[in-house]
Amino acid sequence: MADHPSEQDAVVTDKRQLVEYMAGGCKPPSQWRIGTEHEKLAYHLEDYRPLGYDEPGGVRAVLDGLIGLGWQPVSENGHVIALVDGKGCSITLEPGGQLELSGAPLANIHQTCGEIDRHLKQVKAVAAELNVGFLGIGYQPKWALDDIPWMPKQRYAIMRRYMPTRGSLGWDMMLATCTVQVNLDFDSEATMVQMFRIGLALQPVATALFANSPFRHGRPNGFLSYRSHIWTDVDPDRSGMLPFVFESGFGFERYVDYMLDVPMYFVYRDGRYIDVAGRSFRDFLAGRLPGFPGQLPTLRDWEDHLTTAFPEVRLKRFLEMRGADGGPWNRLCALPALWVGLLYDASAREAAWDLVKSWSEEELAAIRDGVPRLALRTPFRNGTVRDLALETLRIAHEGLTNRKREDGVGLDETKFLHPLFTIAESDFTPAEDLLAAYAGRWNESVDPVFREFAY
Repeated sequence: MADHPSEQDAVVTDKRQLVEYMAGGCKPPSQWRIGTEHEKLAYHLEDYRPLGYDEPGGVRAVLDGLIGLGWQPVSENGHVIALVDGKGCSITLEPGGQLELSGAPLANIHQTCGEIDRHLKQVKAVAAELNVGFLGIGYQPKWALDDIPWMPKQRYAIMRRYMPTRGSLGWDMMLATCTVQVNLDFDSEATMVQMFRIGLALQPVATALFANSPFRHGRPNGFLSYRSHIWTDVDPDRSGMLPFVFESGFGFERYVDYMLDVPMYFVYRDGRYIDVAGRSFRDFLAGRLPGFPGQLPTLRDWEDHLTTAFPEVRLKRFLEMRGADGGPWNRLCALPALWVGLLYDASAREAAWDLVKSWSEEELAAIRDGVPRLALRTPFRNGTVRDLALETLRIAHEGLTNRKREDGVGLDETKFLHPLFTIAESDFTPAEDLLAAYAGRWNESVDPVFREFAY
């Protein structure tokens, strides 16, 4: 899913180049891959406080420990801010020190789960030496934003300044949330459009199944997925359900037009991120970007800009499914299984499209607005999102069965859906499990989550 440097450095003089760039992601199904990303909170085991960057046993020490296991550092202004392994995998830092694994493009869920397993074993080995813990959850359950140190990445300083001008929860998103997402390929514009529409329509179902962020500041916050709620008040210019995706004629060009209207954050030049927050990429394309008179963007600038939109499904040269809270190991494997089952088998994809194609824009908005608080119990037509979840899982199970990708003992990828079937069939989300523990054995304290649910 990477590009050649020469292509990235090409100067863009016309919108058509951007459309062609997006279309360049098309590849035959035999070459479709699965890229899984997940974030996790890092904290000191003695008091559960988030890690600072340079402090003893802090984020830098964690990264140094992983370097000792063979990872290669990526630095910015003297700070190690990411790691790469030379095989398509990277480890990056979110603004509040959340550690993210961006997995390599892999052929099946067995490989994906193996990659996650290897990563967590390495992270836990380093953490044990530093008395550090890692937690998979959708939102920081205990600490206020003022208690969370910012990581030393230039682009985050720009976002930190700009986000409060667009919504009240931007810093919450940056500092305190964790997600798991999967990146998927397509073979044509028509397939991309169908996948995009299915992905947007069913993203609230994934949000409900993965709801895992019921605490804030040490108390229940009134939501089952507070992480999902946060996105409703971050920046209306760059988030949401993108109703235009369902309009006739949608394709690569329409998404390019959308991105041209998403305000920029920065331009990266000579190792520096230059603040142009709120400015127009259209002006940049016309050589009229303030501070850069006469200069035109490169495809690398466009690639950077694509990462600054945060809709429920995001298009680059692949599609990103972005609606799930972070969680434990088995749900990190379950998310790619869900979406691969729905979208990588043609018959399952048609069944998924049949399920959602009659939904109105108002219905889509209603379930998106309902699931952060109600999750599976969100009303829909004559039933609930739980009913949708059970049917969605049935289709995904069929798609994975049809793929016939088996592990070394003959089990196919359907085994990775089992945690989601348990959630849907019991009508009891991970967040409700946490709330039950809080009200019962935890005696209304969130501290035990850092012990019982740590990786």
